[in-house]
Amino acid sequence: MATTEEKVEKVRYSDEELHEFKVLILEKLAKAREDYEMLRAAIDHSGSNDTEDTSPSFKVLEEGSSSQAKEEASQLAGRQYKFIQSLEAALIRIENKTYGICRETGKLIPKERLKLVPHATLSVEAKNKQR
Repeated sequence: MATTEEKVEKVRYSDEELHEFKVLILEKLAKAREDYEMLRAAIDHSGSNDTEDTSPSFKVLEEGSSSQAKEEASQLAGRQYKFIQSLEAALIRIENKTYGICRETGKLIPKERLKLVPHATLSVEAKNKQR
């Protein structure tokens, strides 16, 4: 016969585990914000040290590739901003002690998944059902 301890399924991560995830998320958040600022600078050309404002001769040729590069940087910045928001939401879930609980199944998302995707709100099982 199984003991009571073996039958009880873990319903949330311990405070120590939540702290480990918080440290991981804060590291990823710092890097994500740094990357976001670099993308914003590329879009705004702040800190630019090219010939954009001094050499009109190549302007016509460069305008097409410049606008495409700006568009790509803008899309990347948008994705990066969404990633930052997801990480910030994960920090709130840590504070609420709901972090790591699948919003579909209510079960704990495995640590391995959360270490790879710390802002995950779905277990792999629930994610696959959505497809």
